[in-house]
Amino acid sequence: MRDPIRETFELAIRLNASDIHIHTDQKPVLRVDGRLFPLTTEKVISAELMQSTVDNLLRDDQKEELRTNRQVDTSVEYDDLGVLRINVFMERGKLAMANRIIGSKVPELSELGLPKMVQQLSDIPRGMVLVSGATSNGKSTTLAAIIDDINRKYQKHILTIEDPIEFIFKNRKSLVSQRDIGIDATTFNRAIVGAMRQDPDVILISDLRDIETIENALTAAETGHLVFATTHAPTAPDTITRIVATFPPEKQHTVRVKMSQNLRAVIAQRLVPAKGGTGRVLACEYMIVSARIRELMLDAARIHDIASLMQGDQVTKGVLSFDSHLTELVRDGRVDKETALDFATSRTDMKLRLSGLLS
Repeated sequence: MRDPIRETFELAIRLNASDIHIHTDQKPVLRVDGRLFPLTTEKVISAELMQSTVDNLLRDDQKEELRTNRQVDTSVEYDDLGVLRINVFMERGKLAMANRIIGSKVPELSELGLPKMVQQLSDIPRGMVLVSGATSNGKSTTLAAIIDDINRKYQKHILTIEDPIEFIFKNRKSLVSQRDIGIDATTFNRAIVGAMRQDPDVILISDLRDIETIENALTAAETGHLVFATTHAPTAPDTITRIVATFPPEKQHTVRVKMSQNLRAVIAQRLVPAKGGTGRVLACEYMIVSARIRELMLDAARIHDIASLMQGDQVTKGVLSFDSHLTELVRDGRVDKETALDFATSRTDMKLRLSGLLS
């Protein structure tokens, strides 16, 4: 029996793809450097082959979830290739899969092109660090690199709570426990509450999906743990406002207080096309939470002023905007000017930066 997942995975690795799309009655499609490429040389995936592949891939409870919700998340690991994060879903009444490629090797922080300030986040003793950005912009990879940096440097118990597990960590100086939602725990909330009885020093939560998960994550940070998590927000300031806005009005002040006391840093990421059209480059902004930012977070009327503070690009004070980092990438010859303009937070400001009129 053919294994279309493995066959396409092997080809995708050779082509440095990030995602694999497999649909019934179609040929596989790869995403390379952010663009989609149909594999015209491959065979069409029949309905019978797709069904047998999904049946072999999913556990009984996942098959039931697929029948009920018409979609389900899972992952598969090949020792010689790495891990695929898989979403099986129904499309026009037929089975389909979107597969994200997760490498078998956890990258080192220095390999990702992150600013030095971000690379120092693994040294924080406690509190919360958030990594935000749209899907497919490297959030999980950045967190994995930070976690493994802690693993290499410190003797700590690191507990990850993921849906599904993406990178497999090997114990180095630290002890790493990885819990997969659906296999090792029923929900994020129960896993985070249970974590309090599992003696962790560091907790990684793959996604802050709802109010209860956010509340429990903040509680973990309050009680002396170092908590890392991802969110979906375009910029570092938006990360704060979106988390606060998740809660009903009567709870928002309490959340602002807890975040001001426990949030240590926010990183926002965008993967942009590299100069020359081959590969992508990580552009990011970061916000180290200072006394000034805490003050703005506490005031509902001024929380939006954090965005203005970010545009000041006071690197020595712990903030760096996307536009500033994109300007650096242009000056270093890694990104062309038009790409920087396309991905800038403010196209007008970016034009001024690139002309030298705005430092």
